[in-house]
Amino acid sequence: MKEYKIGSIVIMKKQHPCGENKWKVIRVGVDVKIKCTKCGREIMLSSLDFEKKLKKVVEL
Repeated sequence: MKEYKIGSIVIMKKQHPCGENKWKVIRVGVDVKIKCTKCGREIMLSSLDFEKKLKKVVEL
């Protein structure tokens, strides 16, 4: 699937507790690290989990 890269803005299926649902991709590999665009919290997901939870890519 992989239509995202470092710096992409993505929308996840569930929003972050701060109320934002847009995330910036920081790291891509076996794990994907994303950063909330509102509060700056960073989380790391396995690439399989990330692709399951990904709703759409807003910008590459």
